[in-house]
Amino acid sequence: MSMFAKAPFPATQAEDGAAEVARDSRRKRRRGLLVIVWLVLFPVPTWAGPPFLTDDPQTVDFQHWEFYLASMDFRTRDGWSGDGPHVEINYGVVPNVQLHVIAPLAYDAPKDGPSHYGYGDTELGVKFRFVQEARNLPMVGIFPLLEVPSGSAREGLGTGRVHALLPVWLQKTWGTWTAYGGGGYGINPGPGLQNYGFVGMVLQKQVLKPLLVGVEVYHQTASEADGRGDTAFNVGTVYDFSEDHHLLFSAGRSINGPTNFQCYFAYQWTFDNSVFHLGRHSPK
Repeated sequence: MSMFAKAPFPATQAEDGAAEVARDSRRKRRRGLLVIVWLVLFPVPTWAGPPFLTDDPQTVDFQHWEFYLASMDFRTRDGWSGDGPHVEINYGVVPNVQLHVIAPLAYDAPKDGPSHYGYGDTELGVKFRFVQEARNLPMVGIFPLLEVPSGSAREGLGTGRVHALLPVWLQKTWGTWTAYGGGGYGINPGPGLQNYGFVGMVLQKQVLKPLLVGVEVYHQTASEADGRGDTAFNVGTVYDFSEDHHLLFSAGRSINGPTNFQCYFAYQWTFDNSVFHLGRHSPK
């Protein structure tokens, strides 16, 4: 069904052209919103975060690395969007501080328009854990993120503006069970857009030595001036092939929102700085 009321009489050519411009403007706006949701809600953060949207305060160990080769996909009534693949790198630059970057190849495939594929917006962040977990105290950290407009907004591969995410995350573990979550504030500039809040919670269990499963519920308030919020869930798993090599997957959808289906799939390699000394020989 058209989002514009039909005229009671046949439209003139000028009116028809104006209606088409308006419809194209709304399509671009919806695609822009999908890009923002994808970039902001799927930061794909560190270990306990992926494969879920909700992050955690756990930082990468000092002088250790995380490398992800991943893809994320969203389907709404307007079509598909996401990336495939993106590269994520996290590095423990000092104890309790992690540097973060995501470099994506993004796509936008609306039902009623041309598809586009190319480099998307770059994500940069720093995670800081300032409270260590204790018996009666959760781990606490912050993870501010910036989305740098390196993708084409015209083709639906970026937003054309700098966006920011300012979250606080907490985590507590009891035996084989771990709960983490938190919330924050999104700075979302642009015509017809507005800042928003978000919260999320994950409960996961190490069911086998190499296998973790979890479930997540999250909510975001409206990021458009005339939009609505989104409440969604995901179920996910992490399988450890070894201490360094891991496979991650999650899938879900909106409970009350625009996303009919969303999924995340990734290979993760964890290592330390010694990998860069392979093949080198000590001087005699």
